[in-house]
Amino acid sequence: MSRVALLFAVAAAGWAVAQSPSKPLSDGKKGLPPEPAAGGSEVEVVERVIAARQAYEAALKAAHEHYTKAGDKQRVQWAEQELMGYHLVFRPSYNLDVKDVPPPGLEARVNVREANELFRAAMEYKGKGLGSDYVLNQRRAEVLLREILEKYPNSDKIADVAYQLGDLYEGRAFRQYDRAARYFERSFQWVKGARTDARLRAAVLYDRQLNERAKAIELYREEIAHDTDGDRIKQAEKRLAELTGQKK
Repeated sequence: MSRVALLFAVAAAGWAVAQSPSKPLSDGKKGLPPEPAAGGSEVEVVERVIAARQAYEAALKAAHEHYTKAGDKQRVQWAEQELMGYHLVFRPSYNLDVKDVPPPGLEARVNVREANELFRAAMEYKGKGLGSDYVLNQRRAEVLLREILEKYPNSDKIADVAYQLGDLYEGRAFRQYDRAARYFERSFQWVKGARTDARLRAAVLYDRQLNERAKAIELYREEIAHDTDGDRIKQAEKRLAELTGQKK
């Protein structure tokens, strides 16, 4: 996708580059999977939520396009406002393993121009703005970053993408600490020997926010074993001693 096309997509919908709309599935309802039977699995329930979100977003974008072509400025504005409202709504993952966090086995190997453009565009939004504009910009950055993982999973930017997503999800626009921790993990898993604080940040989230003591201890130990930054190692050693009751 060219830079011009990317910016046009952002401006046209009041939002960043779209996630792909879901495809019509077997029950004949556009974009929605069959309704889960009573007592259906969590995966079925979460997949239906995701598909419904995507179908709603796709419908709003189609309405925006229709009224733009028709020259109906008022309804274009309505569609833009509804799209912005949709993207400001809190949308948790429910299950990180269902179409949310890619697997740990990805490798950051290929320099992909389109992925680089998406990453630069995301960073132009990340951290910018005040109030609701700030929240909307963080959601814009999120969509752009996630599109890289969806379309270019072998890009050499994926570890950086995972780190930035972890930072976004930990921040005040999201406060989704389970997502943040998982993406910080992916950041150091996708690039071996990464020189960031991703592992330590994941450990702190499991420790302080998610109350997963065993996972935190595991990551603090890995931090001590693998990092080369003295300050981070000392922080991990101190907290590990507190958690395990072992004095250095």
